[in-house]
Amino acid sequence: RGEIGPIVDRLGIPRTKPILLQVARFDRFMDPLGVLQAYRLVKKHHDCRLVLAGAGVMHDPEGETVLSELREAAEGDPDVHLIQLPPEADLEINALQRVATVVIQKPIKEGFGVTVSEAMWKGKPVIGSAAGGISVQIMDEVTGYVVRSAEGAAFRIRYLLNNPGVILRMGAAAREHV
Repeated sequence: RGEIGPIVDRLGIPRTKPILLQVARFDRFMDPLGVLQAYRLVKKHHDCRLVLAGAGVMHDPEGETVLSELREAAEGDPDVHLIQLPPEADLEINALQRVATVVIQKPIKEGFGVTVSEAMWKGKPVIGSAAGGISVQIMDEVTGYVVRSAEGAAFRIRYLLNNPGVILRMGAAAREHV
């Protein structure tokens, strides 16, 4: 806890409300705009924050475009935090996953997606897409939920935020599963 607080503070993330987190490259295949859409649906019912943390912007015109679109789409919402991570951001990712209430991993196309197992190891339920190896890691309705749309993600996030006991139970099952 003594290490996590200063890192999260340095990243500018207040911990005064539930945090929804996706750690992924700023890439269309990672569907950050879909995650933002899900957050907006949740935000109508729950006061929460969204943190989209990723790399892949330097020397990548598409990454710069995606990040620019995200900035424009999130403009005016102080509860949306877009964080560009350096290539060696292990401590920052660890800290963000540990303070997150719910971790989201909603790519359109993905391989194994190690961030799912990382978040589960930290006792977090994961809302993940049915893409690639993500759905293989999540035991649907036990360690998290597999979803196919932004609306499905929002529905499951709202359920978890309404049921803190389920967050704890799924988080414990997620850690045990990993």
